Amino acid sequence: MERAPGSGSGSGPGPGPARWAATACVVTGASRGFGRSLARLLAPQLGPGSVLMLLARSGDALAELAAELRAGATGSATGSATGSATGSATGSSELRVQCVPADLGSAEGLRRAGAALWELLRDASFGRLLLVNNAGSLGDISKSFLDLTDLEEIDSYFFFNISSALCLTSTALRAFGARPGCSRTVVNISSLCALEPFPSWALYCSGKAARDMMFRVLALEEPGVRVLNYAPGPLDTDMQLLARSRTGDPELRQRFQRLQEQGQLIPSSVSAQKLLQLLQDDSFPSGAHVDFFDI
Repeated sequence: MERAPGSGSGSGPGPGPARWAATACVVTGASRGFGRSLARLLAPQLGPGSVLMLLARSGDALAELAAELRAGATGSATGSATGSATGSATGSSELRVQCVPADLGSAEGLRRAGAALWELLRDASFGRLLLVNNAGSLGDISKSFLDLTDLEEIDSYFFFNISSALCLTSTALRAFGARPGCSRTVVNISSLCALEPFPSWALYCSGKAARDMMFRVLALEEPGVRVLNYAPGPLDTDMQLLARSRTGDPELRQRFQRLQEQGQLIPSSVSAQKLLQLLQDDSFPSGAHVDFFDI
């Protein structure tokens, strides 16, 4: 859940002409929604020598996205398999797209994703690292605080939404290292729920708050790493559909329904464009929480 429209500016300008050379760009939760839209915008921003790594549970959806990104490039395209849905594409942009189907909610999936990150990022040819921690879930929003008594359910939620982001980010930064003249940026896709409580959303709110603080600690400990907590606004996604239909608190559920009825949900591509603008400008204080409506 995010702030309602009306408290900020419209969408920002499009991407600038300068592309990022030799960038290792990683987006989790890339198969749909905001992650998919962001990947589409990042691909043309990445210049020669770059790799765009897409992580998500659905290998088929990742392969479809990779094919779309390849089709958008000019020149010849080649693909190579590494696993069931991993490939690369090379066109005039010289951008390679790598898909890693992995369930970040399982230890096995997290190990697979971590191994892929380590293999990619130890390549010393990259001059820039951009890691976008987008993967996340609502949890069972039909339950009130007092309904949350199943320890396995709670632990599973926090493993996926907090622990996996911490492990992947640590792995990525250790693999890439502090290279002279190279930049490292870590983005956490946050929410207004990181700052404000919502009834029947105890898991989601606490998970988002924990992730914000976790990345603020990273910004404090590693001043050479640029860290951003970006709240994308009330997006028109499958997650919002769940919010409108499954939220246990009736007043909050009606609030979500009104956002949809009044056309106040934000297309993922519009919010992703604002994030890209933030990354291009690169003027945010490291560790800051920036909302879509603040831009």
